[in-house]
Amino acid sequence: MEFTFNGNLIIIPTDVIAGWVSAIIGLPIVLYWITKKHYWPVVWDYATSTNHRKVGTLYILFSMLFFFRAGVDALLMRTQLITPENQFWVFQGEKYNELFTTHGTMMIFFVATPILIGLMNVAVPLQIGANDLAFPYLNLVGFYLFLTGGTIFFLAFFFNAAPNMGWTAYAPLSTDSFTVGPNNNFYIFGLQVSGLGTIFAAINMMTTIIRLRAPGMKLTRMPLFPWATLVTSFLILIAFPVLAIALLLLQFDRLYGATFFLGELGHPVYWQHLFWIFGHPEVYIIALPAFGIFSDIISNFSRKNVFGYTAMVASLALIGLLGLMVWAHHMFTVGLGPFSDTFFAVASMLIAVPTGIKVFNWLFTMRRGVISMKAPMLFALGFIPTFVMGGVTGVMLSSAAADMQFHDSYFVVAHLHYVIIGSTILASFAAIYYWYPIMMGKKLDDKLGKWHFWLFLIGFHLTFFLQHLAGLNGMPRRVYDYTYEDGIWTYNFISSIGAYLMGFSMLIFLWNVIKTHRNHTKAENDPWDGRTLEWSIPSPPPEHPFEKMPIINRRDMFWWSKINNDPIPTTENHRASPISKPTIQPMFLSAGLFILSFGFIYGWIWMQLLGGVMSLSTFIIRAFYDERKPVYKKEEKESEQ
Repeated sequence: MEFTFNGNLIIIPTDVIAGWVSAIIGLPIVLYWITKKHYWPVVWDYATSTNHRKVGTLYILFSMLFFFRAGVDALLMRTQLITPENQFWVFQGEKYNELFTTHGTMMIFFVATPILIGLMNVAVPLQIGANDLAFPYLNLVGFYLFLTGGTIFFLAFFFNAAPNMGWTAYAPLSTDSFTVGPNNNFYIFGLQVSGLGTIFAAINMMTTIIRLRAPGMKLTRMPLFPWATLVTSFLILIAFPVLAIALLLLQFDRLYGATFFLGELGHPVYWQHLFWIFGHPEVYIIALPAFGIFSDIISNFSRKNVFGYTAMVASLALIGLLGLMVWAHHMFTVGLGPFSDTFFAVASMLIAVPTGIKVFNWLFTMRRGVISMKAPMLFALGFIPTFVMGGVTGVMLSSAAADMQFHDSYFVVAHLHYVIIGSTILASFAAIYYWYPIMMGKKLDDKLGKWHFWLFLIGFHLTFFLQHLAGLNGMPRRVYDYTYEDGIWTYNFISSIGAYLMGFSMLIFLWNVIKTHRNHTKAENDPWDGRTLEWSIPSPPPEHPFEKMPIINRRDMFWWSKINNDPIPTTENHRASPISKPTIQPMFLSAGLFILSFGFIYGWIWMQLLGGVMSLSTFIIRAFYDERKPVYKKEEKESEQ
């Protein structure tokens, strides 16, 4: 679509028009539905609550919305590639660059990481016997920073300015010398704002796990999901500040003419080092929580203790440590030299050892167990061979000589998806089915959950297994076209069919959620006959579930209390719990950062000033107002009486 405005030729692609039309039609329908169902009090309650369960539910909800959005991008890419020399809609050339950039960035930064943070919010405090996270206010701030960053990135499409440099933003392509316009500024500020929220979440999780465990719950008595959360939080505190530094330097290159990543004084490889010092720990930031989730689920549905608990904890820590040391295996082709390549190749291969330990521990946990094939367990079982296949191709890629051939081919695309979907996405589905009674007080339909699992898993392997073969037959990454003579048509055709099957499975998941909430039946307490503390309280839990704190004297305390018919002892003499009070301040802060970011994206100084003043005002308000004071005063009066 072309038209002239103020003497300038304006070109709006039809996909952007379709997006606007969908938003204009869809948004009023959603608002009308919320109004008709009288859900506005519920929306406001969740939007202002600092309770960990409600904040975690918000993380999961918006992560799933971004997941559907990124999934649409994936289907558009697979449609473009389903046949050779295809000209599907407008998705060729620069538009295809925008597609894979948006898909990859959303999946990594606005789906995989925040959905796991949401699951941590829901489960970790309850598993360790805490009433809430250590900093409830900061928890809500972290969520709004994630939502603001994701919204900034998402809106780029509607302004026909979607980032187009790839999710890794390699320099010098990401500098304004090669990609002009505001497109990639959306990437910088979306990730900056969202990443700050992730750092806040890590601080909160670490403090909660270290300081707010129930009496008697030593670190060696914690379930494995809190252990994985603790290690992940350490990785976040190391990796995400490095990403923030890299984005800040890129921002100065793009907006102020600095030359950190190009020119005589800068170098593009500097960006690669900074990005992958973040990027490879990020793989384990989204894999380690998945390992913890699967450990708890496999143990629960096998009716057995986790086999080799100490080895599992040690392997979590070792994977985290080695994950910090292998970033340059993404850079074997840039010419770092044989010594560097050898060191990072060996370090990369070593990660297979603790990962292999975990796989055998899961298998031995199931051995001679009484296995219950419910939907969460199916996702856990599907994860093991899928992740092992991704690990095997990872070992192949860790060989510098082999990587010279595999690099930038569809073999790497397949490996990446086997590792990330095989761990993070399957774990997220398993955990949502498992902890849905805690989140919403309802239990998702298990039969529909099994349909979702089988269609998703079959579609996944159809999609990505054949991409290994396409890569080995020479198909490069980031291409929107190929010919019949290339000999890869069959692989791409079947791969696209598998992607459509995965998309259909997500419609079944969506229908499962809708059907569950149409049914007014509430989930019973302890619906899975659980082993850990989150099942010892009502579903969903009240805002202060442990008024009398449980005393923990062994692992899986709740399980042993049930089989021995011996209630868990409690005490009122424990560390003070955090105070969770509703607040609108994080919304105001996020609005300021939203305006500030758009001011920098488009270079509008007045908007920068407005957003800066709004953001600073939030800190001033916070300095003089604390919503917890009325609670403190009430407790003081009660103690005096």
